[in-house]
Amino acid sequence: MKIGFIGLGKMGMNMVQRLLDNGFGIIAHARTAESVKKAEGRGAAGASSIEDMVGKLKSPRIIWTMVPAGDTTEETINRIAPLLDKGDIIFDGGNSYYRDSMRRAEELGKRKISFLDAGTSGGIWGLQIGYCLMVGGDKGVFQAVEPVFKALAPEDGYAHVGPAGAGHFVKMLHNGIEYAMLQAYAEGFEILHSKKEFDLDLRKIADLWNHGSVVRSWLLELSESAFSKDPALSSVRGFVEDSGEGRWTVAEAIGLDVPAPVITLSLLERFRSRQDESFSAKVIAALRNEFGGHAVRKAD
Repeated sequence: MKIGFIGLGKMGMNMVQRLLDNGFGIIAHARTAESVKKAEGRGAAGASSIEDMVGKLKSPRIIWTMVPAGDTTEETINRIAPLLDKGDIIFDGGNSYYRDSMRRAEELGKRKISFLDAGTSGGIWGLQIGYCLMVGGDKGVFQAVEPVFKALAPEDGYAHVGPAGAGHFVKMLHNGIEYAMLQAYAEGFEILHSKKEFDLDLRKIADLWNHGSVVRSWLLELSESAFSKDPALSSVRGFVEDSGEGRWTVAEAIGLDVPAPVITLSLLERFRSRQDESFSAKVIAALRNEFGGHAVRKAD
């Protein structure tokens, strides 16, 4: 099976590698020729443009987009769609707003082009561990391309969760929960860090809690990793970005009359981090770098 893959960033390149390792043929395209050349070095066939990529695929074509949500995704899909034929399939693996995915599925459906929204979690660790995939769209189309998901995900790490838009909706809530979990760990570690009379080893505590504790998790493993590199996180500025999903989650909660105070406050804490320095914000910034390769602002 051949796949056209657009977007070769931190996650996209690793996804291409995982697909190649599982025997898929990849026609890769990205904004920069350097990224395409890197993908070629891993075994993919390069494409100089979207038109070139589509031309190198036979119908029914399968194209996975892994580009930033919003205007970039919109522009990319709008460029692809006129080049495709009835029965071709587009995946959007980015963090698009679910209502945009519902609209795109409807618009592409008029051309008899299938659209699957694949909420993707796994960050920079997905190459080794696999990606958790939350897929929305027509179930028959999902089943037809299921080998793609099996290659990208660990065992039991993918599922068809509903119609078009459902995949990105579930991923949106996944990220909203992530906001709250990060905030809880961050606040706890800040209290531990502030108790100077005990001279607590935060790396050791993070490791300890992962052995039988009810708060054990992968995030605690990443906490141990972050603290082992920089025990006081002195090189990390406590400035925490948000990529949109938290805001969408809070807006959805308000629209559905669902109280979500913890997720809401965790979003507001990210805004606060951009005004004042705090150790809890340093923890979140460090953990986001650990699990997703997100850039950190260096302390002065």
